[in-house]
Amino acid sequence: MARLPEGTLMDRAAAGLATACARELERAAGGVYGSRVVVLAGSGDNGGDALFAGARLAGRGARVTAVPAGTRVHEGGLAALRAAGGRVAGGPVAGAVSGPVVGAVVGAVAGPWGGEVAALIAGADLVLDGLVGIGGSGALREPYAGLAAVVNEADGLVVAVDVPSGVDAGTGEVAGAAVRAGLTVTFGARKTGVLVDPGAEYAGRVELVDIGLGPYLDDPDVAMLTGWDVAAMLPRPSRESDKYRRGVVGVAAGSHQYTGAAVLAVGGALRAGAGLVRYVGFAEPLAQVRTHWPEAVTGELREHGLGVAEVGRVQSWVVGPGVGTGTESLTVVRDVLASDVPVLVDADALTLVAREPSLLRRTAPTLLTPHAGELSRLLGVPRERIEAARLEHVRLAAERLGVTVLLKGSTTVVAEEGRPVRVNPTGTPWLAAGGTGDVLSGIGGALLAGGLSCYDAAACAAYIHGVAGRVAAEGAPLVAGDLLTVLPETLSGILGGRGRAGHRR
Repeated sequence: MARLPEGTLMDRAAAGLATACARELERAAGGVYGSRVVVLAGSGDNGGDALFAGARLAGRGARVTAVPAGTRVHEGGLAALRAAGGRVAGGPVAGAVSGPVVGAVVGAVAGPWGGEVAALIAGADLVLDGLVGIGGSGALREPYAGLAAVVNEADGLVVAVDVPSGVDAGTGEVAGAAVRAGLTVTFGARKTGVLVDPGAEYAGRVELVDIGLGPYLDDPDVAMLTGWDVAAMLPRPSRESDKYRRGVVGVAAGSHQYTGAAVLAVGGALRAGAGLVRYVGFAEPLAQVRTHWPEAVTGELREHGLGVAEVGRVQSWVVGPGVGTGTESLTVVRDVLASDVPVLVDADALTLVAREPSLLRRTAPTLLTPHAGELSRLLGVPRERIEAARLEHVRLAAERLGVTVLLKGSTTVVAEEGRPVRVNPTGTPWLAAGGTGDVLSGIGGALLAGGLSCYDAAACAAYIHGVAGRVAAEGAPLVAGDLLTVLPETLSGILGGRGRAGHRR
């Protein structure tokens, strides 16, 4: 900013924002010319970005009306809008805008011009949300909260400037009313708030505009892997590889009640590239694994003298999917966590660990893969608080438990103490189906056995799992077994440089 003329970055942001809006208007309204655009302008630079973008759209023939919602308005942006033929709610922009005009919607949307403002928003083809930018925190105050409610009832497209108003840009938390956007145009770098739920849900599709900030030299506190990042990390066999060098995964999963969990976890590990899977389980799931995966080496757990130690040498363990929470299951989990290799702990094993946290006091690396309910039991924190502040609680869990934590859900996040939280950009709501987490565990176990750290294995597994969900679903329901079918295709696409196709936003 010190090297560039004043206003350069705002001009670049406005140009990118206007271009994105023009594309949306071409799609939704048949073009920019004659379209109805409402600009909600707050007091800060965010409002300035919106006003300058509105001026560019007005210059292309859009009917642009600005609603100054703050105690002041960006003078340069307002002047540009005036010069392009725009107007302000309450009358044409013919002179200085001050006093009652700037305060037209201050206090309540139902104020002096509230009816006009609501009617403008309701009739707009596109609404630009420039109320609050990245500096905002906490719940929206009036008139912003009332405007957000009106915007969310409108039929036109809503485009948020940098971050939807009401969404905390640094955490994704939503403390009260917030604008729900169909598109968020963010500048310079993706903000955490548009990547992590609940904020990501309000952001809709996210488009990044490069305004020339350049690469960042310091590690951010939150990072997002791309398909190329994942491809660079994934283990690949060499000419000298054999099944042992490619990684041997031990899987302790399934019970007489949940036989499918064992099948899915073993399948996930095999399809994700493990050289060998050694499965150990009780009779019923063992029979299912032998039927579905003859490639796996299997061993039966017995009621007396459980045989985890007899399964053979492995490079990683997956324990917990469908294993149950009884006394025998606890013995299995204890035996696995007593090993000296990385362990991925999932599902029922998380419940047992929550009862007996001392099991996590081990020297080998440990990866936990809870959903919000399981993390609630581990931390003693209500599930609703975890879902409302995912970053805060995944960091807390990693620090308090001394492990790597992959928190599953609408936004999957991976935390390890002293490292940036990794936010997974892939996935689909169709992955909210029974058994998909078991497949994720198998994928993670294979990557651990292949030599990846818990931090890298968790982030890569989440990415692969999300892309596979997109491939398997194609906009329709899926079952967990579908992920196993498409995993080879998914990995081929990522390793071939096509990983971006799975990005959710």
